[in-house]
Amino acid sequence: MNRIATVLSCIFGYLFLALSFFVTLETIMRKVFNVSFQGADELGGYALAVGSSLAFSIALIGRGHIRIDVLHSHLPPTVQAILNWLSAVLLGLFGIMLITVCYKVVSDTIDYGSTAPTPWATPMIYPQSVWFFSLLAFAAIAIVYAFRATALLLMRRRDELNEEFHPKGAFEELAEEIEDISHR
Repeated sequence: MNRIATVLSCIFGYLFLALSFFVTLETIMRKVFNVSFQGADELGGYALAVGSSLAFSIALIGRGHIRIDVLHSHLPPTVQAILNWLSAVLLGLFGIMLITVCYKVVSDTIDYGSTAPTPWATPMIYPQSVWFFSLLAFAAIAIVYAFRATALLLMRRRDELNEEFHPKGAFEELAEEIEDISHR
């Protein structure tokens, strides 16, 4: 999963790096040559939709989704395991809901032949398809995690379930940051 997170992070980074170059070029062209591509805001919206979808997957793999853990560490391990399992299953169901709604949006776009209400009049099927597949990646990862958590729960391997699915605490995040600094 870490390789998948690395690939998605690279796509995310390159996407926003390309957008920043385009916005910079657009700004220079407007200020110096009084010419505009008239599409920076449109591309920014597409990048935000796809980028946020990719970020969902990256955060899931890195256990970066926020969970309130004030009481979690003080609960008995069995209760922790049940809560960790429940969070994995609910996130999997949320992923299914997202792709279901997104599929409906893409289906309507195909039916109506929708285009962007911008000077480029981009056929919406292109950016929405990329958005759909990035949400599909998130949903697939979330479902795999839900099945993994369910399997660990059914096999009564609560320690392993807690190790893999517990929310990150402040000390764990601090240790990761220190390790990251040492690698630089």
